[in-house]
Amino acid sequence: MPKSVRIDKYLWAVRVYKTRTQATEACRKGKVTVDDIPAKPSRMVTAGDVIQVKKMPIVYSYQVVDPIEKRVGAKIVEQFVKNVTPQEELRKLEMQDDFFTRRDSGAGRPTKKERRLLDDLQDQ
Repeated sequence: MPKSVRIDKYLWAVRVYKTRTQATEACRKGKVTVDDIPAKPSRMVTAGDVIQVKKMPIVYSYQVVDPIEKRVGAKIVEQFVKNVTPQEELRKLEMQDDFFTRRDSGAGRPTKKERRLLDDLQDQ
């Protein structure tokens, strides 16, 4: 096993993102930090590093247990990463109001302007 691995590969391997391209984009957009420092996709992570990933509405925190490069099955992900997200952040999911993503019955499709507003809200 490697002692360090690129952060974009690691986030893909432990199933934080579905594709490595998504992981790379998140790093480039500043949505990923390692020990409170913004991470570029080529940043190397080692065991013990704490990674924070902004996926609105919350910021997930993960601790690297064992850096890996190859994607693993969902059942064994816990061997390689530990979710250390604070409870306050997880409560935001429960309290999240889906007012902006839910449309009333019969309201029809959103206009182009409404669609852009929805996309902007989801990207934050």
